Parts: sequence; C-alpha cells; structure tokens
Amino acid sequence: MAVFSDAWIDRTSTDSVKWKVPKKIYRRDDLLPMWVADMDFLSPREITEALIKRAEHGIYGYAAPPGSLFSTIRLWLEKRFHWTVPEDSILLGPGVVSSLALAIRALTDAGDKILIQSPVYHPFYQVIKNNGRELAVNPLVYDGNAYTIDFDDLERKLKNGVKALLLCSPHNPVGRVWKRDELEAIGALCEKYGVYILSDEIHADIVYEPNRHLPIASLHPAWERQSITFMAPSKTFNIPGLQASFMVIADRDIRKKVKREQQKIAFHGPNLFANIAMEAAYQHGEKWLEELLSYLKENVRMSIEFLKTELAAIRPVVPEGTYLLWLDCRELQLPEEQLMKALIEKGKIPVGTGEKNYGEEGDGFLRMNIACPRPMLEEGLQRFKRAFS
Repeated sequence: MAVFSDAWIDRTSTDSVKWKVPKKIYRRDDLLPMWVADMDFLSPREITEALIKRAEHGIYGYAAPPGSLFSTIRLWLEKRFHWTVPEDSILLGPGVVSSLALAIRALTDAGDKILIQSPVYHPFYQVIKNNGRELAVNPLVYDGNAYTIDFDDLERKLKNGVKALLLCSPHNPVGRVWKRDELEAIGALCEKYGVYILSDEIHADIVYEPNRHLPIASLHPAWERQSITFMAPSKTFNIPGLQASFMVIADRDIRKKVKREQQKIAFHGPNLFANIAMEAAYQHGEKWLEELLSYLKENVRMSIEFLKTELAAIRPVVPEGTYLLWLDCRELQLPEEQLMKALIEKGKIPVGTGEKNYGEEGDGFLRMNIACPRPMLEEGLQRFKRAFS
C-alpha cells in the first residue's frame, strides 16, 4: 500500500505557521499558502507511534538523548551519503539556523566577514548581520536555465579577509545539488585561504536522481577539519516544529568552541520528543522517504509542464534537489510589490518573494513550495495562473 495519497489534510486548526501567518498578515481566509518550506504530508507513521508511546507514559521530566540516537545518525550518514563519522563528532542542536548562529559566534568575531552565495535562504543574511558580522556576497551566475558558481569572484572575496563561508548545499532557493568538482573547488579555496566552511545541508535527503548529495566535509580530510556540517530530519520527514537537528564537527578544537558557546546560552539539548522523533525518523523512515521522492519528482514534472503550457512568461528553474520551485518572472516586468499584489488579491496564493527574502539577485523571482498533495498543487497552479492572467 502506498504511503502517500492525494488526500488534502486540513491544517488550519493546528497553529501552522504556513497556514496561520498569511491569514494574519493579509486578513483573508481564502488563501492557499505555498511559501514556507514545510510539507502538507503526514510524517512517517513510525514517528507518530513513537511520540504517542512516550506521551502515554505521562511523566515528561528532564531527558538525556539516548546513546542509540548517535549511532542511528551515524548509520544514516553512512547509508545515504557513504560518509563515516565518529559518534563523538555529532553535536545535537535545536534547529539548523540556531546552530548556524551559534557556530558564527563560536568561530568568528564582531566585524569579521562571512560570505554567502546569493540568492540564498534569507536567515543566512540575518545570522550574519544580527551577530555584528560583515556580509560578503559571491553572487551565483544564472544563464537562463541553471545556476553556477563564479569561482574567480569567489577567490577574490575569500582572499580579502573572509573568515567563514556559509554554504547552502543543496541550494535553497535555486535547487542546485552541487557536483563533486564544484565542491572540490570550494573546499580547495577555503583551505588555501584558511576559511571555515559552515555547510547547511538540511535538504540533503531531498535530491532527485541522477543527482547525488555529497557532504563537502566527506571529500577531503582538510575540509572536514575546517567544516561544520548542519543537518536535520526536519525537512526530510516534515517535523520542523519539533526542533531537532545536529552538527558534525570533526575537529576537536572547533567542537570545543561550539560546546563552549552552547554553555554560554545554557543549551541543554533538544527536548524529549525531538530526540524520539529524530531517532524514529532515521531508524524507520527510509521507505517513506523513497516514496516521498517519487511523489515530489512527479509534482516537479507536473508543475513545470503546467507553467510551460499555461504561463510561458514564467520560467521555472528545474530543481535538482529540494521541493522548492524557483520561478523566473522577470519577463512579466512587474516590481515585486505588484507581483505579490497579483498573487494575493487575484490568485489568493502566498509564495516566497525573491528580492525581499533571498537578496537583490532574487529580484524578479518567486519561490513556490510544491510539497503537497496533487489536488492542492493543481489548485495552487490554477491560482498562480489566475494571478497573472
């Protein structure tokens, strides 16, 4: 029996950020949200069962993560990415963004330059600026079909005093799954100029064949020693509300610095239910994930075909990974405010705006989350068409 069905599950009474926030902002009850990156699918049954079983005990005191959680994470990394890590290199965190901010504070000082590759996930900007660090930008190059890295510009920026690179791999929002030669070039430059690699790999599991995710730290011992890899089951298994993530830190000195920063904020680890969900996800969720990838791949195909035939002026960037469509709307020649006005007032469909959320290189683009049942996706695409008809 298939795990996924086309059932449209009502989330409006669950305090879902995805569904609640647009209603509050726009004061409308008729919106179909396709903006924030969580899915409208039920999480794996084994996660729900594990949480219910623990909840039925009735006592929810302080809890340490089980030792089996670390071996479970290690086995997942070995099986999915052929990456062998010692268990003591794994540190738990509440969420990837929080852990990124913590790592920046542990490894850099106020005023240090930190580099991003834009357009990129908007919290990257926030964790740099809010911690008093200086933003350096290596814009990705878009040729009308796909994005690549400008390595000449990257080297110029790295040798000009950059302390850390925030790598988004797979890349949100442009959907690139970086190839081995691209990651090797990044690693070699960061090694050459002594730059830390802070690699957000939260979408590592959402990759479409024949593409393959490669953790940059797994490619060379030197890059592993100067890297922190941030991962989580949250995007993979649709459990972001449980705040469960982990870091892989091979270097003992870097690990000490991060632990010291955790101690400064009195971080005691993910909560009881986060640990349970994370272990259940990685122990039992692989079959569910394979069916998810198959379902999402068809959603991608369907969305691209619809836009090609019904809205030729909007060009989707075909994603190699993630469940996010990055849409080139520049041919419409509408400023971002008018794009959003049409989407909300005519289409009644909130999506992610390019420049506001992903930097100036996102001007004229939109990000659309297509991780939802087919009837919801079909409705969303029709609303998208209505917005610009």
